Amino acid sequence: MATTGSTSDEVLDTDEGVGEADSEIESRVGWRYTLGQVKGDPTALAGLVVICFMSGLAAFATLDAVVFDYLSEYAVFAQFGMRKYWIAETFWISPVKEPLGARRLLPPAPLDNAYGQGTWDHPLGTDDRGRDILVRLVYGSRIAISVGAIATVVGMVGGTVVGAVAGYYGGWVDDVLMRAVETLYAIPFFILVLSFIAVFGRNLAFVMVGVGIASIPTFSRLIRSEVVSVREEDYIEAAEAAGVRDRNIIARHVIPNSFAPVLVQGTLQIGTAILIVAGLSFLGFGVQPPTPSWGQMLSKSRGVMIENVWFSIWPGLCILVTVVAFNMFGDGLRDALDPRLKN
Repeated sequence: MATTGSTSDEVLDTDEGVGEADSEIESRVGWRYTLGQVKGDPTALAGLVVICFMSGLAAFATLDAVVFDYLSEYAVFAQFGMRKYWIAETFWISPVKEPLGARRLLPPAPLDNAYGQGTWDHPLGTDDRGRDILVRLVYGSRIAISVGAIATVVGMVGGTVVGAVAGYYGGWVDDVLMRAVETLYAIPFFILVLSFIAVFGRNLAFVMVGVGIASIPTFSRLIRSEVVSVREEDYIEAAEAAGVRDRNIIARHVIPNSFAPVLVQGTLQIGTAILIVAGLSFLGFGVQPPTPSWGQMLSKSRGVMIENVWFSIWPGLCILVTVVAFNMFGDGLRDALDPRLKN
């Protein structure tokens, strides 16, 4: 009897051990675990803080520059004086209008240069037209964040669909789609985007779509490699045996279980898109004046870098910090979602 009791205790202990192991495995998957891993990574957390801050500035600028401009077309809002850049012109300084009697190329307060002494009315100085640099940086964040995010979403959606279909079906479907993707991938990124803009115009929407289309090959090749392995799993075969339609299998099973690397690449791609759009604006193909953008500010500062180096430092620093923040967060997200690191 003692032996039986001991055996029963051992079985119970074994069952408890299995249950604890299962619960541990379950606790190491899902968004809660992923966010916990990101919070435990100081580098990724610092990147997330910067991203949230820049996104907040972009949301504020979008509200003042886009939403209020749209609402001003309705009399019920126009009667309150609502207009484009309403908040800036009421409580701050317009980011696009040249102030009367403004002093140009002032340095940051309290420094001085050949153009005069800096003032706290313009903490970061003024540009070549006397406009406050700080307010233009804030409103320029709208272009950087929104264009980077929307262009990445366009590339992510297009690349995910193409890569998932190619990887799931294989055969001639895979060959046709991936050869088309490789043809697109062979064209230099900037040349492809510039060609798209030359055909459709310099409108900001076309810039976003052009950058997104140029990034489709990156996402499609990435998710295809994941789908090729996922399609061999038992649950995919069970869904096929149950008569589930291919499009439902791809949408409900294949893509969700292959999407983690794509999500990581998306965070990194936002930083790349911000650099591309800033470069296009620098060359004059991106956002057009007087809409504030960091790349356009860098372009304007080229002729006065000797007289006022600060004019070029501030937008360059904003681009650097934002891109590095997305890369830091993307690296932390990759570490949290990498199954090899979980093991």
